[in-house]
This record gives sequence, structure tokens and C-alpha cells, in this order.
Amino acid sequence: MRCARINGVGVYTPGQVVEETGFSLDTLRYYERIGLLEPVGRNAAGQRRFSEDDVSWLGMIRCLRDTGMPIAEMLRFAQLVRQGEHTIEDRIALLAEHDRKVEAQIADLRQKQGGIQRKIQYYKDVLTMRDMLPDCEQTS
Repeated sequence: MRCARINGVGVYTPGQVVEETGFSLDTLRYYERIGLLEPVGRNAAGQRRFSEDDVSWLGMIRCLRDTGMPIAEMLRFAQLVRQGEHTIEDRIALLAEHDRKVEAQIADLRQKQGGIQRKIQYYKDVLTMRDMLPDCEQTS
């Protein structure tokens, strides 16, 4: 994605951020309104202009959201980040707990995937058996 550079700092339009992050404009506004995203800068005409830090932060939020972290926990994480380095241990604990939940989801999905794979093999075996049987024609 290309962004304008103002005083050496990357500036992104809302459309560019939507393209980069996959979040809708409504979601970006919502995240800003609830405090998950810090207030976005504006140009002289009042149009939102996102910084490289904003886009990077939204990438982390995308990761957390896509792995099932509830908004309340994302807000807690954002609060800890904004409070400074003395919260790093708390951030680690929050992310480690989320990581454990993600691992459990992966294990659950792997187990379910095994069931799907067994059913695929069952159907393949049915087809193989059907193809091995001689054609039985009815005689009258």
C-alpha cells in the first residue's frame, strides 16, 4: 500500500486503511469510539488520516480479533499498552492466556478435522467397494 508522506511520516487515508486491514470504515469508527483505537488525526479539511502506528496497531487488533479475543480483553490490552512499559508483565499474562485459548481451539479443530477425514475415507472406501463388485443384472 502506498501512503502519502508528510514530514517523513506515513499518512494513510481511511480507504487505504480499509484495504490494508480488512476492517470496514464502520468498524474503524467503532474502534475509535470505544477507545480500542486512539483518536485518529485529521487533516486541515477534517478528514481522518491514519499514521503508520495506527495501521500497525490495527494489524495487532486484527490478529487478536481473528483468533477470537473478546473486545473487552482487547480493550484491556489497549489500556495496558497505553499505560506504559511497567505493564509489560500484565500484557504477557493477557496474551499468554489468549494463546492458551487459541491452542485449545486449534486442538479442538484438529480433532474435528480428524472426524471429517475419517468420513472422507469411509466414502472413498464405499466407492472402491462398489467399483469392485461385479455388475449384477437382473434377469427375467
